[in-house]
Amino acid sequence: MEGPRQPAPEITWVRVSPEPIEAVALITRVAAPGAGAISLFLGTVRDHSAGRPGVTHLEYEAYPRVAEEKIAAIVAEARERWDLLSVAVEHRVGRLEVGEPSVGIAVSSAHRADGLEAARYLIDQLKERAPIWKKEHWAGGAEWVGAEGGD
Repeated sequence: MEGPRQPAPEITWVRVSPEPIEAVALITRVAAPGAGAISLFLGTVRDHSAGRPGVTHLEYEAYPRVAEEKIAAIVAEARERWDLLSVAVEHRVGRLEVGEPSVGIAVSSAHRADGLEAARYLIDQLKERAPIWKKEHWAGGAEWVGAEGGD
């Protein structure tokens, strides 16, 4: 006879890197026996911005260690607000083409509401507070846009 099932350890994975974001890898990182839900958010590069068509690519810059520390603090806040099992957050730096994921967030939780609400909080707070900067490129020009991470 089996004893009581032990909850999965709380796992947090945070990475800011030029490496591509793989959705399946994020899901695998947060999968847990007690998870009734895995919420996944992928932010992707689009071909337009703020009414300007023709975005060709984006360029992200960050100090990875500083950005990772800030994101980890945001994850800790989310853990205080919602019952989460595991969290994985990745943000790309460098040149990204239209259609590529720039940010990925995966959250496992016993119940879907916790995971969905936490994923939304994580992306909103990351965009507002993580020290990651974005430069939009289009035919004939480029500009730095709304510094993600105003702190």
